[in-house]
Amino acid sequence: MSEFDFSDRVRTARLAQAAAIALASFAEPAAAESLRAHYALTLLGLSFGSASASAMIEPQNYRLDISMKTSGLANLVNNTKAAATASGKLAPGGPAPAAFANTFANSYETRTTRMSLANNSVRALDVQPPPWDAAIRLPVSEEEKRHVVDPVSALIMSVPPDQPLVGPSACNRTIPVFDGVTRFNVELSYVDTRTAKTKGYVGPVSICSARYTPISGHSPNSTSTKFMAENHDMSVWLAPLSNAHVVAPLRIDVKTTVGMLSIDATEFQIGQK
Repeated sequence: MSEFDFSDRVRTARLAQAAAIALASFAEPAAAESLRAHYALTLLGLSFGSASASAMIEPQNYRLDISMKTSGLANLVNNTKAAATASGKLAPGGPAPAAFANTFANSYETRTTRMSLANNSVRALDVQPPPWDAAIRLPVSEEEKRHVVDPVSALIMSVPPDQPLVGPSACNRTIPVFDGVTRFNVELSYVDTRTAKTKGYVGPVSICSARYTPISGHSPNSTSTKFMAENHDMSVWLAPLSNAHVVAPLRIDVKTTVGMLSIDATEFQIGQK
């Protein structure tokens, strides 16, 4: 290679580097995106509670808080309240949670779960009190605590940057979930695209069918686990959050042993910070 050729290549490389720096200096950083949602809970068409979600999704980080409580006639049977939070990094492949906490209380017991994670693997876990039937549940191996997300982080679903936010790319995925006690998979498959309308949001949603696959942490003789594993009547409506390039549930329908449970957004406010 001649001295001229070498100098020319160095000059070209420096010009390209300078151009890249200049473009970066004029590019706006990705805006943080917020979500505030309220949901009505119905069973067999009858109101029995409410839920709320509040999320802040930044270019590389997220935090999501959710709460739920029963109301009306449901409280006569079992007064239930729950609150959970999760935070972590938003990686190209999806959420990489760092911390998860959940408190669940009903008329019979209160349970608190705290979990820390790194690289989608559980690093520390505390469940108080342990499930009363812990001795007969299938043990969760250390390997089954890797490559997982907590149940709150699972509600934020990344879509590849080169794929549309509505359609098969929004749905088709298997989500490996560990809630501190049970390890299970949720498999979503694309069904349809519709237009949804609620307070704060009017636009397209992806309709996904859902399947539940228990892995470990459950009782092998559990009637409810067997029912859910064979349940073909579950679906979720996913709405797009364009800045974060993720989708989140607008509606969830699950057939239970006592009838159809629906969690339907009465408000779905997407904003920028």
